[in-house]
Amino acid sequence: MFVDADPSQRELLAGLLRDLGAEVEEAADGRAALGRIAESPVDVVITDLRMPDVDGADLLKEIKTLNPEIEVLLVTAYGTVESAVDCLKAGAFDYLVKPLDLDEVEHLVRRALERRHLERENRELRRRLGEIESVPGIVTAGGPMSEPLSQVARVARSDVSVLILGESGTGKELVARAIHNAGPRSEGPFVAVNGATLSASLLESELFGHERGAFTGADRLRVGRFEAARGGTLFLDEVADLPPEVQVKLLRVLQEKTIERVGASRPIHVDARFLAATHGDLAADVKAGRFREDLFYRLAVVTIELPPLRRRRADIPLLAEHFLERYRTGTGSRARAFSREAMDLLVRYDFPGNVRELENIVQRGLVLARGSLIAAADLPTTVVGDPGRSKAAADNTLPGKIAALERQAIEEAVELEEGNQTRAAALLGISERALRYKRAKYRRPHGEPEGESSTMETPVLTGESPTLSR
Repeated sequence: MFVDADPSQRELLAGLLRDLGAEVEEAADGRAALGRIAESPVDVVITDLRMPDVDGADLLKEIKTLNPEIEVLLVTAYGTVESAVDCLKAGAFDYLVKPLDLDEVEHLVRRALERRHLERENRELRRRLGEIESVPGIVTAGGPMSEPLSQVARVARSDVSVLILGESGTGKELVARAIHNAGPRSEGPFVAVNGATLSASLLESELFGHERGAFTGADRLRVGRFEAARGGTLFLDEVADLPPEVQVKLLRVLQEKTIERVGASRPIHVDARFLAATHGDLAADVKAGRFREDLFYRLAVVTIELPPLRRRRADIPLLAEHFLERYRTGTGSRARAFSREAMDLLVRYDFPGNVRELENIVQRGLVLARGSLIAAADLPTTVVGDPGRSKAAADNTLPGKIAALERQAIEEAVELEEGNQTRAAALLGISERALRYKRAKYRRPHGEPEGESSTMETPVLTGESPTLSR
């Protein structure tokens, strides 16, 4: 919606966005605008700051009271920029300075519509999160995770040993906790041990405990993890790394349900469920003689294999949203969502570190984000790839070559002026705002400049996406 007392200004700007596929309503003053907003949904309002009766600042407050999700762009003269900045603090999306640059108007409206679209997607994701967490704590849309989660629900009711397989970072301990929490031992402790982090002697003492004086430095009795897990569950991660002598003792525990502390001869009954996990191929280790076959079959009464994140790409947006909500408050970030470009990059990335890597990337993005969106520039280079490789650079059409030359000239000027965009803009003979806009334009997905075809294909200005007024 455009709000301006000048009919020629309204006609010009409304016509611009209508040509791009947006539905646009016009209002001559603030009261008329509020009446139309109350009658029909509006995504973005562009309003002049100086108006009789209800000015732009008052209109902003009223709009945010009616619907805080409506994005408001203010149009101001150079002399009232300070007032426009105050409005930004009150919730305005951005401001435009007269005389208006139509390219800048289009750019800011696209950004505002994109944020509205992302907010709707995020609400839908949150709704779906409540529906798809069939196993508490595990976020997934189903697909490749459906069978593993079905197994979790079934094995939780029993007390058999379970072997969980999957690459590092796929959530093996999370699945183990889900089994524990859904089973009859949920009131008991969940005790986790990583078999790859301790030497053979320390691991033996950690699992089975030791008597005072059992070895040098054993100045007191130590209760092992099996005893600590009494009535609950013991989870042994990276079981493939167990040394042979510990494998022998673990086999005895699983067979006889008893342990002996190091330095003791009296057996102690074990009352704990045993879950194990590894990122390696345990069956191959058995064939190679690195792991006991009898222990393997004791561990793998039921085997649950977790798919890597690259095989469950539909889960990436859900997990990203989940981690964003978890860490946003702790980081103090204003970011509420990912830009569409950033999310596209995440979904295409193969995540060798799986869910754990995605979690770290989200935390990084929250820390680096400058505004309400985590942008592609806030992602690691491993996700973004080589910024020099772009569709525009490889485009041999005349518009493509012109765009490539413009981009090169801009980046050379910025580099020559050591990153100072004000001096770079002066060197190129354009305004600093135009320079910033053009640099942002060339950082869009695949580096494609915003030519005629890309404008028509941009989803935020089609009938299927948010518009200025519906």
